[in-house]
Amino acid sequence: MSHQVLARKWRPARFEDLVGQPHVVRALSNALSGDRLHHAYLFSGTRGVGKTTLARILARCLNCETGVTPTPCGECRSCVEIAEGRHLDLIEVDAASRTRVDDTRELLDNVSYAPTTGRFKVYLIDEVHMLSEKSFNALLKTLEEPPDHVKFLLATTDPQKLPVTVLSRCLQFNLKPMPPAMIAEHLARVLAAEGVEAEPGALLRLGEAAEGSMRDALSLTDQAIAYGGERLSEADACDMLGLLPRTRLAGLLDAVFAGDGPGLLQGLAELDALGPDWSRLLDELAALVHQVAVRQVAGGEPEAGEEAEAWAHAVAGRVDPETVQLAYQILVHGVRDLPYAPDARMGVEMTLLRLLAFRPEPPPAAGETARPAPVKTDAARGPGSAPAAPRPQAPASANPAPPAAPARAPKTSPSAGPEPDPVADPAPAAAAPTAVREPGAEPPAAVEHAPAPAAAPLAPGAAFDWNRFALGLPAGTVRELAKHAELLQHDAERVVLALAQGTPCTDRAKTRLKEALEQALGHSLRLEIVDRSGPSDTTPAAQLAAASARRQAGAEASMREDPVVQALGQEFGAELGAVRIREDRAGDTVDGDAPLPARQQDAD
Repeated sequence: MSHQVLARKWRPARFEDLVGQPHVVRALSNALSGDRLHHAYLFSGTRGVGKTTLARILARCLNCETGVTPTPCGECRSCVEIAEGRHLDLIEVDAASRTRVDDTRELLDNVSYAPTTGRFKVYLIDEVHMLSEKSFNALLKTLEEPPDHVKFLLATTDPQKLPVTVLSRCLQFNLKPMPPAMIAEHLARVLAAEGVEAEPGALLRLGEAAEGSMRDALSLTDQAIAYGGERLSEADACDMLGLLPRTRLAGLLDAVFAGDGPGLLQGLAELDALGPDWSRLLDELAALVHQVAVRQVAGGEPEAGEEAEAWAHAVAGRVDPETVQLAYQILVHGVRDLPYAPDARMGVEMTLLRLLAFRPEPPPAAGETARPAPVKTDAARGPGSAPAAPRPQAPASANPAPPAAPARAPKTSPSAGPEPDPVADPAPAAAAPTAVREPGAEPPAAVEHAPAPAAAPLAPGAAFDWNRFALGLPAGTVRELAKHAELLQHDAERVVLALAQGTPCTDRAKTRLKEALEQALGHSLRLEIVDRSGPSDTTPAAQLAAASARRQAGAEASMREDPVVQALGQEFGAELGAVRIREDRAGDTVDGDAPLPARQQDAD
């Protein structure tokens, strides 16, 4: 007896044998049981998910000699002939090869005749979207009102190409692609019946390569059996598919998470000898990182024999979630940027080196001094931010250097200077003297700034500048949380903040804000956050918004009082439009985007 491929040998003959389409099976079974049959059915979905198989099973259900039933006997003449493809009343048409309107008219000429041997005359039109526009027009009337003995079963991989007039005349069933785990489970049953030994990892890789198609998975399984010699191993399946074993990829990520740069480069050099698909390699690495992230949230023990799950379970316990999320983002962006790399291997190498270079900064441990934020000058700060604290001055030398010329003060309009920041200290910081280098002298050596000393502990009940503390935090979630919070109470044991209802406040942000407060105040405390019914005008964010509104109003008033603007209005009837303040790189505000000319003093 000649060999029959697995995709044909294991084609489902009953609804119970169909894999991955329970929503379609349930609807058709209920319709057949309740004798609520439609005259036209449309099955859509990607290749190999069971469209033609479902249509043939439905044809057997309609013409089984035991009656219209969702469970055909499979033994009567109609069931056997339909299974073998020689039933006279099942007319299968490949629309891809019969697209002309003459072919459609010839097909419909026999619609009015009664079935020869069966109960219904069934027209199964595969790839129906390939019909021409005139063929669809010829089919419309018959498709809407066919004789009682005619059923139309249409199958397509692209329902978007069908006219809406055809779609409205059919019951539509969208068949879903099958996940790799479901495909691997079905392959395990098939190979157990075939007497072929297979590793679970090999079946999972075949399921992933099938991309949701059961027919593709069975065809790849046939190829894998021929490649491996009656035994399917994960290594053989990966070699056949041009993939890399998960254990080799897990070794790369282990080197990344351990900070082992030489080990990472050595692993890449070994993989380069295998000639891998570099883009697919990054996809596989991202999939492994995703598995780690899911394991960190879901927990649980890995299944026995699953090496990838065991590895993900081990990594989830020793790598923090921030590092995992950052690694996933870098890998996904690396796939996107790979076409722009000079070489595919170089792009992958740079992506993995980027994983080594960028690491989230861990939160300071108890009793540890937090890393100070970068020192910014007043000119580099945004509008409304607190000025930097004065730097300690070096002792005066015998020949002090002449002071530098004072910097030009920023202006928000031609006639009015910037309004003072409501959250800034009343006394401006003193500017440090700037040394002048003589011509021909050597440039001064770079001076490493020592970290700023921690804030001295405050006595209970002492004033605590919440605005300065909130705006001095590094940019991020914690700073935004502090900016929108109102300080209600502060003593030696606790700090009570009020937040408007609906303000995002995660446990992690609350913990980090508490650590920052303890660092600033110099002692441990309890942080309490209560809900506030309405907005407050005393939060740092509210005061920044108020200061911005005042600057906007001052700029508009200055523009209206400008002599040039007034002269233009008197001479030409010009009107002042919207005045918007924009920020330059140094944080200064200048007038911009005004529809009328204005004097731009110190705009540069």
